[in-house]
Amino acid sequence: MPGQNRPAIVVDTPPTSNGDLHIGHLAGPFMAADVHARYLRARGREVVFSSGTDDSQTYVLASARRKAMPPEELCGRSWHQIKHTLERMGISLDGFAPYDDRYRASVRTFVDDLYAAGKFELRTVRLPYSERTGEFLVEGLVAGYCPVCLVFSRGGLCETCGHPNNFDELLDPQSTVDQHDPVTHRETEILVLPLEQYRERLVEFYERRKDRMRPHTVQVVRELLAKPLPDFPITYPIGWGIPAPFPETPDQRLNAWVEGIPAVMYCTAFADEQKRGGPDGSADDELWRAERDAEVIYFIGFDNVYFWGLTHVALLMAHEGKYVLPDAIVSNEFYELENDKLSTSLGNVLYTNDLLDEVPRDLIRFYLALTCPESQRANFSRAALDKVADLRVVTPWNQLAEVVNKVTAASGVTDELPVSQAAQARAGAVAARFRVCYEIDGYSLTRAADLIVAQTERLLLAAQALDPSAAGTSSALADLFLELRTLISCAAPIMIDLAASGAEAGGFTCRLDDEATRVSTVKPFRVPAIEAAAPSGA
Repeated sequence: MPGQNRPAIVVDTPPTSNGDLHIGHLAGPFMAADVHARYLRARGREVVFSSGTDDSQTYVLASARRKAMPPEELCGRSWHQIKHTLERMGISLDGFAPYDDRYRASVRTFVDDLYAAGKFELRTVRLPYSERTGEFLVEGLVAGYCPVCLVFSRGGLCETCGHPNNFDELLDPQSTVDQHDPVTHRETEILVLPLEQYRERLVEFYERRKDRMRPHTVQVVRELLAKPLPDFPITYPIGWGIPAPFPETPDQRLNAWVEGIPAVMYCTAFADEQKRGGPDGSADDELWRAERDAEVIYFIGFDNVYFWGLTHVALLMAHEGKYVLPDAIVSNEFYELENDKLSTSLGNVLYTNDLLDEVPRDLIRFYLALTCPESQRANFSRAALDKVADLRVVTPWNQLAEVVNKVTAASGVTDELPVSQAAQARAGAVAARFRVCYEIDGYSLTRAADLIVAQTERLLLAAQALDPSAAGTSSALADLFLELRTLISCAAPIMIDLAASGAEAGGFTCRLDDEATRVSTVKPFRVPAIEAAAPSGA
């Protein structure tokens, strides 16, 4: 469980490499993971924050077929697009790993060990089958109606209720590439991980961690554990993905969802090497080993709870204590665009790079934090972004900066000034409230963004009350600058450019440890303004 001295591994589930990232991708796991990683670093924690791409997903194959292009080309193009977008948004990954031979070797080692230990079993199952193409249709290649909630769903998992739909459970299945392609079912043998064998351990796992998960995650896990757990497919008889190395399943591929844990282990190792300047000969799973006692924190979309929360945890458990288990799973709901479902295929999409061409990233990050879909669906609106960013951030902050800079210049104060104990207490109280928002037990970017607004308004009132000609102005300025430094530091995980310019101007480091607000003196500095967004449609 959490501890200040434990190294932290922050996991952002690797995005599927079937296109660039739209605004919904950023509003969910990426922003949440980035802010928490930045917070942990500001607290002095050792952190490895990594990601890569999920090239083996059948969604890649389906997208490539619809685009009439080789899937390998789509993967390569998407990797570069996604990496570029994350860099522009300031997502503070320690490394963005390539999908390469080392990746595939890491996955092979992970599953080979489980196979050698007899953890997989051979099953005869019925799978959707395309009579026209002569191929099995699984995961992103097939759609139908969920057998649990009856809502239209892709294969493998229902995005609406979060329940799996393995094998032949989808109702009225159809091809996602060609809706007119007749779909039947055929039997085949595959290897599976019998999840039911891990029931007791999974129940205990969630009982210990239920307070570090959001209500919807706890609910769907409770529903899943209330009935027999399905077998988890380890191999599929398809032609895309990593070849399955098992004699019982010749010519089959590993289920892309099996790659999840060894993939993030590999991404963690790659990112750690980037931080340290090169490899040190360690195995790709070294930082995940139990003896390293890392705190692992997942940031996922709700639709991934079943895979990352049950099947992947079971795969870790199957290694019988070799690896740490995740300490927390932070899920998010769906983000809509102009009150409609984000959909690339239907043309209702806003790519993050396009928005970055018009709006400073701090304002995007603030708006995404304020409106992020933490526990229910939320909506992105460009008009709302313009209005909210101006009224709640740009205007009040720039008024604050203007007043403070004018008073400072008029007072002539330039040297270090002593701060009062009362100011230290106020700064400590503010930092404590932000820490509540950034700690996993009460993690909320929405409340943190609200705090930025509220504290800006409070300090603006304090600044407007200053009289540069009055006695005691230098003491009041000193207290105000301490609180300004504190607010900038507390906002830093979200508003990264304001924090960088403020820290540079003030000659301080944006820290969020317990000692950050206990400074005895501060030096006045020119408070930076926030750049406004270009009007929508300009």
